Amino acid sequence: MSKDRINGVMLGLFYIAAAVTSVIAVLFYQPVLSGHWYTAAADGFKAKVLLGVVNELLLVVSAVGTAVMLFPYVRRWNEHIALGYLCFRFMEAVFIAIGLVSILGLLHLSTEYQAGRLTDPAERDALGGLLQAVYRWTSVLGPNLMLGINTTLYSYLLYRMRGIPRLQAVFGMVTAVMVFIAGLLELFGAVDSYSAVKGLLALPVGVYEMSLAVYFIGKGFRKQKALLLQV
Repeated sequence: MSKDRINGVMLGLFYIAAAVTSVIAVLFYQPVLSGHWYTAAADGFKAKVLLGVVNELLLVVSAVGTAVMLFPYVRRWNEHIALGYLCFRFMEAVFIAIGLVSILGLLHLSTEYQAGRLTDPAERDALGGLLQAVYRWTSVLGPNLMLGINTTLYSYLLYRMRGIPRLQAVFGMVTAVMVFIAGLLELFGAVDSYSAVKGLLALPVGVYEMSLAVYFIGKGFRKQKALLLQV
């Protein structure tokens, strides 16, 4: 296999890993995101939450991996836009990592509650509410707003360089705008994190990323490289 072919497969696998780990992390975090988060450790959910943390760490690695693998190709069309994509993708990963720390903080407080060292209900609720809010806002800023911006940028570059079918790239830009709007609506309190409206706006970008995974695993960068050398 050529280097471009291998890079394409790796990029596709990173997209798949990002999708899978993000879903697992959200599902495994539920014990510390509920109203009774402080009983998570006592109820035996500590290992489950930590598995969610591991998956979100893998999500951060996967997000950075997609950026690192794609940047050398899209930069040949417009280096400034490609650098913007790279920065916003890294910012997405940073916000995800900050949210991950808030989950660990919630788990720590839950362990303290189990040990009988967090006895003041007002203090407990204030600290827990703060950390849950941090997680919620980092989810808005990272996997919604930053994702919308960086997806728009790299989809535009793929459109211009004909790196993927143009209809697919247009679909990507549309889904990027949709997930950005979803983030704005949640930011201003118009929708909830797990509302149907939020899901309908945010889900298509995941479909787009899976279509990219299939395309790059199947075709790699061979076609893209040939086209780039012509410009």
